[in-house]
Amino acid sequence: MFDELEKYKKTNHFFYSKNDELKDVCNAPNNGIGVYLVYALKNGKIDLVYIGSSGKITNDGKMKIRIGGMCDRLINGKQFGGARRKTWKDKVLADNIEALDVYWYHTFDELNNDIPNYVEGILLQRYYELYGGLPQWNKEY
Repeated sequence: MFDELEKYKKTNHFFYSKNDELKDVCNAPNNGIGVYLVYALKNGKIDLVYIGSSGKITNDGKMKIRIGGMCDRLINGKQFGGARRKTWKDKVLADNIEALDVYWYHTFDELNNDIPNYVEGILLQRYYELYGGLPQWNKEY
């Protein structure tokens, strides 16, 4: 769906279901910055429900990595009124989601110098152009 992501070589994904602890399945890096996409698997369908980013660039061009990196952002970042480690479980149960498939991409490293918020904006713009709105879990941008 997003050709823009093909250039990032440091990437992976993980599955999360109602029986998992997010901290046990999250394989996102704790020392990098980038973007992540969350897909919901439900009733044989796969829907992109969220696009997010982690990390910033300082005015001298250096990475500002959240303590715990992208991994901590995914586990302890706030969404639905609390930390994802709790609210994702509640959301999966409430919406009868079979699993979440979370893809992450380093966007700023020795190969690429793409600011995470910039890449997030591009991805949200592409999604908007295709569907006329944002992914379900993205409330605004």
